[in-house]
Amino acid sequence: MNNIRVLCVENRPEYMDTLKYMLERTGYEVTPATTGGQAVHLLTTLHVDGVLLEYDLPDATGSVVRAEMKRIKPDVPVLLFAGIGSQTPFLLRFLDSYLRNSERPEVVFDDLDA
Repeated sequence: MNNIRVLCVENRPEYMDTLKYMLERTGYEVTPATTGGQAVHLLTTLHVDGVLLEYDLPDATGSVVRAEMKRIKPDVPVLLFAGIGSQTPFLLRFLDSYLRNSERPEVVFDDLDA
């Protein structure tokens, strides 16, 4: 394990299971959250390297939660998404590349072209 923690915020258990599996298979430690309030609480109490944030949450929209997260920890990347679909592998690949190369952002797009 590479000790990079991703806070994964998704309110549908079947989607959370899929995302958690895909992230853990890539080597991440995954902390799950099902609401915006829970996610903000976890962000303030744990070390988190990145956030994968569902837009449609039961207690708030992802954009509102993202704004609060960026206010609290502006250096932690937060990637909004809307459900699981054909774009999900690309989205996770982008997050993976960014977290591994955050000090060299030009590498992110090189990784995606591979």
